[in-house]
Amino acid sequence: MKVVLLADVKGSGKKGELVNVSDGYARNFLFPRKLAKEANAQAMNELKNAEEAKAYKIKTETEAAQKAAAILEGKTVKVTGKAGQGGRLFGSVTGKEIAEALKQQFKVEVDKRKISVDGDIKAFGNYPCEIKLYAGITAKMYVMVGEKE
Repeated sequence: MKVVLLADVKGSGKKGELVNVSDGYARNFLFPRKLAKEANAQAMNELKNAEEAKAYKIKTETEAAQKAAAILEGKTVKVTGKAGQGGRLFGSVTGKEIAEALKQQFKVEVDKRKISVDGDIKAFGNYPCEIKLYAGITAKMYVMVGEKE
């Protein structure tokens, strides 16, 4: 019997897959536990629509990430910090501060966890950083740390 899985079932498949299982397994285990439904015309249509929606969502997210990468690639974002003697900062420049600066200067929203900087930024200067915008899409840019006025 062909069924569409409504949840991940160990040994059968993942959620949303169309699988062929024995009649007894479907009637006695999958259907009563609401783990699957019979693969009739309506279920097949819903499955097809869900796959199309997922593909569309992935396509739009990748396009948005590529636009953001084109905007950010090779640019320099300016971040200011309060400093003590010798050009050393009080604390360090974090991903959160870089994300806020990107939002202000380039109008691009980036999650602070997606920003990776080699080491800590604890002094003035230019630092390379990499921003992971989507799976396989990254932008390399620079962070320029200056003193607060």
